[in-house]
Amino acid sequence: MSNSLFYTGLSGLNSAQSALVTTAHNTANVNTPGYSRQAVQVASSLAVDSGAGFIGTGVRVTGVSRSYDQFLNNQLNQAQSLNQSLTTYATQIGQIDNLLANQSAGLSPQIQNLFTSVQAVANTPADPAARQQLVSGAQAVTNQFRATDRFLTDIESNINAQVVGSVEQINTFAQQIASLNQQVSKFSGSGQAPNDLLDQRDQLVSELGKLVSTKLVVQDGGQYNVFIGNGQSLVLGSNATTLAAVKSSADPSRTAVGVVTVAGTVNELQDSTITGGSLGGLLQFRNEALASSQNALGRIAIALSDSFNSQQNLGLDLNGKLGKDFFTQATPAVIANGRNTGNLSVTASFSDTSKLSTSDYRLDVGASTGTGPTYTLTQLTDNKVISTTPGTSAAGKPTLTFDGVTLEIPSGTGNSGDSFLIQPTRTGARDFAVLISDPAKIAAATPVVTDNSVGNQGSGLISAVKVDAKYILAAPNFTKVTLSFSSTSAQLTGFPADAAVTVTPADGTAATTYAAGAAVDYKAGASISFNGINFTIAGTPANGDTFTIAKNTGGVSDGSNALLLGALQNKNTIAGSTASFSGAYGQLVSVVGNKARQVEIANAAQTSLTAQVRSSQQSVAGVNQDEETANLLMFQQMYQANAKVIQTAATIFDAILAIR
Repeated sequence: MSNSLFYTGLSGLNSAQSALVTTAHNTANVNTPGYSRQAVQVASSLAVDSGAGFIGTGVRVTGVSRSYDQFLNNQLNQAQSLNQSLTTYATQIGQIDNLLANQSAGLSPQIQNLFTSVQAVANTPADPAARQQLVSGAQAVTNQFRATDRFLTDIESNINAQVVGSVEQINTFAQQIASLNQQVSKFSGSGQAPNDLLDQRDQLVSELGKLVSTKLVVQDGGQYNVFIGNGQSLVLGSNATTLAAVKSSADPSRTAVGVVTVAGTVNELQDSTITGGSLGGLLQFRNEALASSQNALGRIAIALSDSFNSQQNLGLDLNGKLGKDFFTQATPAVIANGRNTGNLSVTASFSDTSKLSTSDYRLDVGASTGTGPTYTLTQLTDNKVISTTPGTSAAGKPTLTFDGVTLEIPSGTGNSGDSFLIQPTRTGARDFAVLISDPAKIAAATPVVTDNSVGNQGSGLISAVKVDAKYILAAPNFTKVTLSFSSTSAQLTGFPADAAVTVTPADGTAATTYAAGAAVDYKAGASISFNGINFTIAGTPANGDTFTIAKNTGGVSDGSNALLLGALQNKNTIAGSTASFSGAYGQLVSVVGNKARQVEIANAAQTSLTAQVRSSQQSVAGVNQDEETANLLMFQQMYQANAKVIQTAATIFDAILAIR
């Protein structure tokens, strides 16, 4: 009996010792990331039939379990991944929001200063100081455009570097998870779980989820299969897939994520397939907020340059010459995909800058038909296929016109699957600069002037002239025109013999076009135009009254074209002629600000949700120091009690020996 009592006490002693060691292990790892609380599992030993009943023989340790809930762990990983994605997005877009909305560093003050300087030239066109101030103001606004573009470009460069770093971290985690999978599989046949290895593996999966969204599939033997993004396999058992950061084949300025194949080649992944985590947040920000901000900024610069140049070219400078371009202007970028197999050439030009959008486009080459390859144009902001009617250039080559851009395919052959990235406005701000350094070359005057002859008897008055682009072509051959009014026929005569005349009545009725050199019916207040020259004659002329239209030879004090330049400030020249320069910039600031606020709110909500899920997960798996302290005292008492049992068994045994 004493022998049975001894072994019963010894089993209790061993059980208490295992519980004490496990409790000490919990206490030691209270701050270890990813550690799950462990507990000793015990069961009573088989009882012995004594003839008078079954007598227990003590306790045995059946294993050490960890407090773990797969559902809560998965939920926490998903919450953390989304939280990290939103945090990254919010941090990045906050940089753009702070820059654009800055009252001193933003573009709005510079645009306002530019047109204030234009107005000063219109008021005093002969003043060299006013003209120099306009040149300086133009340089300031272009410098600010380029500085803003450089800031956005630097953000993209930083994103490229972060993509490289994230890919390296993902590969490291994948290798470590695969290695732990292999170690875990070695214990799968023992019936006992390697708890600390499992915790390490789960912690690696958790850290991986902060970089990119993960999905776990547990296979036989307890090994993890890990998938990232929208289903790309990363870890399959003891094998890990290697990712690589590569230049995007569609846009070499961007770093993309690719999968390294067994053969060593890299298959590039679409950015949309990488979701969640800081990497998913970076790619989403780059494709949404960053790209659209660069394009919107470029669109304003292109529209400002185009409209300002067009009006400048219709004016006369201090040297009596027609104005030349004031600003440089970017051209649409066409980037051939690096995986194209054909030699197709695609060029792009602006057809109407007022219709430009802030989207990029992709031109895909389809299968050939009897008349050649088919083409599909996709707007990348919403992946909408644009319906266009193909045209033909003067050289007989296919053309596509859309959103203020014309594509021409001058040469080469495209194979099915080839594609081209079209970026109409991406470099608009980068390539925005002032061409004029000589203030005298500011075309402040109108090249054509009108006059009412001194001897006129009637009340007819001819207005100042407005010229359009047609005048540039007619200017070399334009000579003075003297119009004469006949009260008998109620007509004006004296129009050039080389140009038709169009008269548009002031009451909005249909315009009438007269043959070159023909007499024109007089209609008070009607708009009269020929050779790009537009004017009106109002009132009631007397018979024989004359009106002259001639080249401006003394335009030093004429600021009429500068007035038209100043009017561009409030003219709707962007987004289908629905927004002015300042309005378009304000819209950009509003869009970025609203998106930043939206992401900030979503991130705050997700942070709170993640904290709740983490709290639930820790209530199951976390170590409670107070609880472990209580357990330590309980198991210590258990140890002491079983030691007393052993001591009692020894005393009984000694007494039995003494009897003999």
